[in-house]
Amino acid sequence: MTKVEQINFAIVDYGLGNLFSIKHACEHVGVKGIITSSGEEILDSDAVILPGVGAFGDAMDAIRGLELIGPLREFVASGKVLVGICLGMQLLMTESYEFGRHQGLDIISGKVVPFEGPIEPSGKTLKVPLVGWNHVNPKKSKSQFVGEVEKPELSLWSDTVLEGLPDGQSMYFCHSYYVIPDDSKVSVAVSSYGQIEFCSCILDRNVFACQFHPERSGQAGLHIYRNMAMMAKKYKKQVEN
Repeated sequence: MTKVEQINFAIVDYGLGNLFSIKHACEHVGVKGIITSSGEEILDSDAVILPGVGAFGDAMDAIRGLELIGPLREFVASGKVLVGICLGMQLLMTESYEFGRHQGLDIISGKVVPFEGPIEPSGKTLKVPLVGWNHVNPKKSKSQFVGEVEKPELSLWSDTVLEGLPDGQSMYFCHSYYVIPDDSKVSVAVSSYGQIEFCSCILDRNVFACQFHPERSGQAGLHIYRNMAMMAKKYKKQVEN
């Protein structure tokens, strides 16, 4: 596949992320990854990746201490692409209930809640956190059904960063909490843990976020990085024009 040139991704460093694996994934698909804690560098970049592994409250304290809340919101308002990964996806929400109640970036209206005793049909309680490979499936809308007959040819992945991946693609997850966006239309993919179905990917205009780690998900994850780069190039052109 042709590599995407002249696109710079700012990878936000606030002390809680697997930054170098993300930088390596960016470089593998032909874009430049710049690890930074600078609001100015974030605003000057073509796209931003907000990663994260750890606790929501600690992450927001760090982002607030680095004075990055304003630059991140301003960047999204500019129309360029921002990507949230794992905890980074959760930080985009309005609030989280992880070890108390914490305000998020409020870039996407919604909340972050815990897995509370996910139960298998057998009655077994699953372990938390969810660690390992899990399937990602398109979120189905009511328009995809006629009576009781599903119309599987209608996939919500068209024109998204997941385009080109098969339904049920396995990705690598590691998390104890999940997001519930206020507007269900921004959810483009779901996954399940026990009997809990949760939002695993969001696309809201120029903001894409995923609960899994594409940089740890093999060739399918690199495919997502290629699509992210193409999305960034598209929105960069729109902003420049």
